[in-house]
Order: sequence, then C-alpha cells, then structure tokens
Amino acid sequence: MTSVPNGWVCLYPQVSSLTDDSSLTEDNRTTSQTVTMSLDNRGLAYADGFFTTMGVIDGLILWSDYHYQRLVSHAEALQLNINSEELLAVLQLYAQQLGQGMLKLVVTRAAQNVRGYGYEPSTNGSDCEIWLKAMAMRVSTALQLSLPDGSLVPIQPNASAICLSSQIACLPPSLAGLKSLNRLDNVLASGELQRIKSEPLASNLASTLSEGLLRDMSWQWVEGTMSNVFYQLAEAPLSESKTTSSIHKDDEDYLTTGQWYTPSMAQSGVTGVMRQVIIDALSTTQYPVIIRSLQDEDLPKLTQLFFCNALRGIMPMSSLMLLSGDVVDFESV
Repeated sequence: MTSVPNGWVCLYPQVSSLTDDSSLTEDNRTTSQTVTMSLDNRGLAYADGFFTTMGVIDGLILWSDYHYQRLVSHAEALQLNINSEELLAVLQLYAQQLGQGMLKLVVTRAAQNVRGYGYEPSTNGSDCEIWLKAMAMRVSTALQLSLPDGSLVPIQPNASAICLSSQIACLPPSLAGLKSLNRLDNVLASGELQRIKSEPLASNLASTLSEGLLRDMSWQWVEGTMSNVFYQLAEAPLSESKTTSSIHKDDEDYLTTGQWYTPSMAQSGVTGVMRQVIIDALSTTQYPVIIRSLQDEDLPKLTQLFFCNALRGIMPMSSLMLLSGDVVDFESV
C-alpha cells in the first residue's frame, strides 16, 4: 500500500505542482513530496474557497456523509465546480492509508482571467484547486456517548469556558454558516483565549480553561472559537429538567435527557459537522434540539453547556466565566 504523503498534496490539478526530494530513497520518496502554491492562488489572495477537517479512525472518515454534504453545499454556495462523489472516494482512499489521524481538505477557486476579485461566470461553476493534508495523530475514543441511532461520538473530559470580548462577523445569507477560508475573527478570538490562559485568573478556572464563547456583531452568543455550542436552561419545564442524580460519567442518556438548544447559524458562525450530527440524532427523540438565540440574560440561567466539533466530538463544560467575572457552574458529566 502506498504511504500517505507527508505535507500538502494537490489533488487537482494533479502532479504539476509536486516536487520530489531526490536525496531520499525510492522506498520513502512518496512521503517527501512537497507542494508549491502560487502566490496568485485565490484562497491566499482573497480567502476564495472553503475547507473541512475530517477525523479518521480505523481507516474510515468519521461522519463522511456530513462532510460530503458540506462539499455539495459549499460548492453550490461559492459557485465552484466540484465532483463531490469522486472527491469523497479519493478522500476515503487516503483515509484507508492513514489509518488514524486527520485529513484537512482545502478548496480554492482556480486562477481567473478577470482582474481583481471577479471571476468568469459558468453554468457548472469555476474550476478549483483542491489541496489535502494528511496527518497521523491519535483521535481520542477513550470516552464515548451513544447516539439514539447507536453510533458513538467521542466525549472529552470536563473543562471550563469563558465568555470572550472578541466578536465574529455577521454575514449575508449566502455566506452565513459556511466554513470559508476567511476565519480572521476566529483567529483573533483564539488569540484572546490564549492570552487569558497564559495569565493568572482569580479563580480555579485557569487550569481547566479550554474554550471561549463568542458573540457576533448583533450581540448574540453564537459559538466557540473552534466549535459549536449546545446549552440547557433552568427555566425549562420540570419534566425537561435534569436532576443531579441523573448525570454521571457513564450516563448514555446525557444527550437525550432534557431540552438542548443551539444558536442559529443564519447570520454568523459555522454550521459544523458535529452540530448537524447531534441535531439529526436527537430529531426523533422526546426532545429534539431547538434552534434558539443565546442572549446575555440567558447566561446565568444555564444548567448545561457543551461545545462540539468533528475532531473532538463533545466537549462538556463544568463552568462558564461571564464577562462580569461571575462564574456559572454546571453539573458534572
């Protein structure tokens, strides 16, 4: 079986942008290919494209159907010509070779004859440059929750979160929810989180701080720096509320007990793969996920909060520090 290339590979257009390190032997040459990207690449110049990051376990892409849906929806939204079925088949081959780790796919619009931002209209969409990076890494599966359909989702140890002062952009409907290459608001927010983690805090939050909650420009709390967010409220009807005794580390009913909410992605944020997996999994249960905005006045009423993404699965929070410095504590999972 061919080794997975080390570094970036240009899947389309193929070969022309690959160079070999001639100092290596024939046996390991396939792991030394390097890619040269033109400085005129529209992803680099204008963030004209999108990406998706896929976890791989036992040679299979986790939630591959959802990543396929992202390929189709993003290609349509950005008017890009992508054969999504063929591309997914290629990604599955790389996943088989990788075994366990991460695949990062970046799709950019191909160079255009039109000067500046413009691009030539086409009924099939613009041609693309498609880039892939495979990285061997451990994908945590030590703790897992069972979804109603029987599939398993990783769950991380309890951690803490903090409300950040950074904000993310509100976008037009055609761009809201897309995982576009323009992630500068997330970059700056992540920088704020790192600065906070490096400074001493007046509480025991510092040692467990793992994620920050972000508002958009309309002052609604939308997502984390690298994840989507789900929450429960104290004002839920009694029949929907969790009791302390019903929550413990091995409780497979964590996701199906009580009413979960998640903010809308209609004007900001990224419609994450794991977010949709959870919404779909709970759609046939007693309490389907409700799309609901998260406002300042809701934060002291939170009883449960978790973040999620396609690589780390569910990230339950034990506490959330508000902008005021007050801390909202949640039940341990």
